[in-house]
Amino acid sequence: MTVKVDLAGLGERIDELGPAAFLVTVGGDGRPHVVSVRVDRDGERLTIPAGRTTRANLAARPVATLLWPAPAGADYSLLVDGTAAGVEPGEAAGEGLVTIVPASAILHRVADATGGGPTCLPVTP
Repeated sequence: MTVKVDLAGLGERIDELGPAAFLVTVGGDGRPHVVSVRVDRDGERLTIPAGRTTRANLAARPVATLLWPAPAGADYSLLVDGTAAGVEPGEAAGEGLVTIVPASAILHRVADATGGGPTCLPVTP
């Protein structure tokens, strides 16, 4: 079941976790492509430098997921699903920029979290 999450607190959560995240795209063969990225916020959009494969994946299949791992000792990681709104070409082997518009976000409990708690929480404070 998909639950739409209010994105009002997303910027605050990203500020807490920092700019380093993992970006997941899907290749032409259906396999995930995961890269480490630095995310910059531009209003409600997220801007990410991306290499050739990531840009090609997003140009063909514009859905993406960003994952901010839980910090050491924390119980929740941040997952953001979105759509590529722009893919700027880079040099043939260099990086260009992609812009992701978040569609949903959730705090997801990590497998080794201590104690009990809900599996997922909204990103709003």
